Amino acid sequence: MPLTFVQTGEENMIRKVGGKPEVKRHLENLGFVPGGRVTVISTIGGNLIVNVKDARVAISREMAQRIMV
Repeated sequence: MPLTFVQTGEENMIRKVGGKPEVKRHLENLGFVPGGRVTVISTIGGNLIVNVKDARVAISREMAQRIMV
């Protein structure tokens, strides 16, 4: 399921990162790699603040829908 459907505070494992090659590369550079752990901290206006690889990252709803957990 996409990261946008995850409950706040729930830790999940990243299964797959989709999208165009440049989008996929950008997300992987931020730490969204298959097998990695991600926790949604909060949702603000549809955008998400997540904890990935001991860092907080803000991503848009469109980007979050490309991350499968």
